Amino acid sequence: MAGIQQTTSLNPIYLDYNASTPIAPEVLEAMMPYLQNHYGNPSSSHWAAATLKEAIESARERIACALGAASHEIVFTSGGTEANNYALKGVYYAQKHRGNHIITTTIEHPAILNPCAFLETLGAEVTYVKVDALGRVSPEDIQRAIRKETILISVMHANSEVGTLQPIEEIAHIAKRHGILFHTDAAQSVGKVPVRVHSLGVDLLSVAGHKLYAPKGIGALYIRQGTEVAPIVHGAGHELGRRAGTENVPYIVGLGKAAELAAEHAEKQTVRLHKETLKEGLFAAFGERVRFNGDLELSLPNTLNVSFLGKQGQDILNHFPEIAASTGSACHAGNTTLSPVLRAMGLSDYEGLGAIRFSLGRYTTNEEIQTVLSLFQERSHLFI
Repeated sequence: MAGIQQTTSLNPIYLDYNASTPIAPEVLEAMMPYLQNHYGNPSSSHWAAATLKEAIESARERIACALGAASHEIVFTSGGTEANNYALKGVYYAQKHRGNHIITTTIEHPAILNPCAFLETLGAEVTYVKVDALGRVSPEDIQRAIRKETILISVMHANSEVGTLQPIEEIAHIAKRHGILFHTDAAQSVGKVPVRVHSLGVDLLSVAGHKLYAPKGIGALYIRQGTEVAPIVHGAGHELGRRAGTENVPYIVGLGKAAELAAEHAEKQTVRLHKETLKEGLFAAFGERVRFNGDLELSLPNTLNVSFLGKQGQDILNHFPEIAASTGSACHAGNTTLSPVLRAMGLSDYEGLGAIRFSLGRYTTNEEIQTVLSLFQERSHLFI
């Protein structure tokens, strides 16, 4: 079945917002003057730099306001991946005189798992704590993993594949009690649920612009005041010496505007209602032939991971060229392997290879959800 394509007269439907979001019109509008007219280097001392410096600091304040942080606690990066690398490597380099042990989970994004693997080659010891069948890590398991050499705990705020929210506040209390720094990758949660650094209790928090209607190639790392983190990009003294490289002003402005808009949209229930409609419609059509993965209550309001039992997710999507969605499974040389996240949650190949992640967004409409349900009902013979 792999590789089958169908033609369609329907408008394409984008349900892959967790992979990347479109740039919001308001964000693009805010960026345009800095793409067209303001071309100086913000590090210069003349008139052409002044407007750029002001724009950078205004964006920094907007992001800080959205996160409940102070503006000087925000460092701009090239994206969520760099922010995660900065948190992990920066803490290790700065704190390794205190210890070499890091705690994370088995369901983290590769932007966490691969830097951890790299640090292991430098002498770090990493404990990968398992999750339960809903994709949630237990604070008690984090507690048990702590050693006297532990210097950092990193647990994602929300899982990108199944949407499960982690007990960040509880883990933060544990970390603080033991004097351990705590980082969370909030790439998927910022803009979808309220994210306030002091409520969460974190020391470091990563933001990815293209997950919240800003461009790709821009992100930020929140670093709580007083937290010692070594820079990992060296050069001139940009970002108060914390991250070298001439600032990408248009994208920084875009991220600032996106953060401002995120604060307005995070509380809205429209996306959650669309998700519930999709879930109920798929269950009505397929019943016991589907299972829903992750925690359906404590989860992102936009993310629905559904397994079509005994099938393969990519084969299914090949029959729905109108729909952009994702499957966490990977195909190599004709062999499909189960998503590491679903494997870590204990799913079998029968349960997990047919998983599809539908991730909705700000521009998803009820009409699109109804169209998706109609298409699945019309082609239900594919699932027999």
